[in-house]
Amino acid sequence: MGRLFGTDGVRGVANADLTAELALGLSVAAAHVLAEAGTFEGHRPVAVVGRDPRASGEFLEAAVVAGLASAGVDVLRVGVLPTPAVAYLTGVLGADLGVMLSASHNAMPDNGIKFFARGGHKLADELEDRIEETYRSHASGEPWDRPTGAGVGRVRDYDQGFDNYVAHLIGVLPNRLDGIKVVIDGAHGAASRVSPEAFSRAGAEVVTIGTEPDGLNINHECGSTHLDKLRAAVVEHGADLGVAHDGDADRCLAVDAKGTEIDGDQILAVLALAMREADSLRKNTVVATVMSNLGFKLAMEREGVQLVQTAVGDRYVLEEMKANGFALGGEQSGHVIVLDHATTGDGTLTGLMLAARVAATGRTLADLADVMERLPQVLINVRDVDKSRVGSSTELAAAVNAAEQELGSTGRVLLRSSGTEPLVRVMVEAADIEQARAVAQRLADVVKSALG
Repeated sequence: MGRLFGTDGVRGVANADLTAELALGLSVAAAHVLAEAGTFEGHRPVAVVGRDPRASGEFLEAAVVAGLASAGVDVLRVGVLPTPAVAYLTGVLGADLGVMLSASHNAMPDNGIKFFARGGHKLADELEDRIEETYRSHASGEPWDRPTGAGVGRVRDYDQGFDNYVAHLIGVLPNRLDGIKVVIDGAHGAASRVSPEAFSRAGAEVVTIGTEPDGLNINHECGSTHLDKLRAAVVEHGADLGVAHDGDADRCLAVDAKGTEIDGDQILAVLALAMREADSLRKNTVVATVMSNLGFKLAMEREGVQLVQTAVGDRYVLEEMKANGFALGGEQSGHVIVLDHATTGDGTLTGLMLAARVAATGRTLADLADVMERLPQVLINVRDVDKSRVGSSTELAAAVNAAEQELGSTGRVLLRSSGTEPLVRVMVEAADIEQARAVAQRLADVVKSALG
């Protein structure tokens, strides 16, 4: 069996890979590991548990709650809320642990478990390792030390979570959204109620699509991975912009008034300049990953904003931000972290701040996003190869070097093995789309022959 924890918690097909037994066992293990680490010392432990609307989340939530309570942890069940809401509530309620049940943008049959530490921050890698080790040792027969009597955890619903989180979002906005018309695509996910409510309370006129979750339709042909319906709705309703979330609403993509996509790089660029103007872009620096478009890097250089790049994954962006005191970071996929107001990517907050910039400046989103020019980018996923040899193949290194020589300063090549799938990603940027396609296909062929 491989490692359970990936870059974003434990994920798999619900009731096949991610079973009720696994959810319960991991929750008990998490309680024991945190107790041994001294997290619960001197007080009765409390956990916040939330989920997205997937049908499987209902039984997985029950398993997690049962596991925590059986280990002596009191549980505040907040119901269907975005991942960043669970993180926020974990912090503001002084809870010792947060648990979110979601598989984010994945299809409905999948689900996942993500743990948050006290304060709403991601659980440290070493604690995840200890939770997994503890779970495995007890799954093989080692008995648990179980509390009895008054020592067992108590469970109650925390119905104020929705209003507390929405009030927080409104409270951190730099200005209201009066006069702005927004279409929101909730992906039939965790933000289906939260995001429209927050935008409305902030003063925007709101049109909604993808906000009728039934447990089965999450992410289905909607949300941040399927923008066509949002594009059409923005144009149809004459909206100023559209905002699309994923299933757990930790990310946000947008479209302008003409239905043109505004990706995470462009959102970061707009927010970086807004925050610098407000003197809140600490150290005049924004953090992004190596997958960010070269056009973003060139725009930041032109505008005099420092750029720090990390490995792909919002966890690496967040680690860099926390380690060096930066305020803004994110990914092209729409994970944007505003660390002064959130401990993780927050799609609703990102959309609100983007709309607030439109309202404050009186400029269109298209005009604001023109601060950067997206260079054509081609991505090819090469499957059925030995991804572990990406960094050691001399044949591949020679092909990459030749491609970089051909592209010069107007392009870029990036090869990386996927952290979640058995494939190698080939990404090429160039000023000309045809050149980018040709170089990417040539490199993909070399990856297949060298690593196949």
